Amino acid sequence: MPIIVNLDVMMAKRKISSSELSEKIGITMANLSILKTGKGKAIRFSTLEAICKALDCQPGDILEYKK
Repeated sequence: MPIIVNLDVMMAKRKISSSELSEKIGITMANLSILKTGKGKAIRFSTLEAICKALDCQPGDILEYKK
């Protein structure tokens, strides 16, 4: 898949755990895990916005396109 999810990298940079992030953005640990592993097929803009707000980053810091 050409879209790479760097959520785990941003979480490590911000020193935030999965449980803390899932609590802050209001999604389950299971759904956060799906996002982190890149196995999700879609992400809602509201969820992406909440992640960016919680991690103080831009969407491009989390999502990357590679050929």
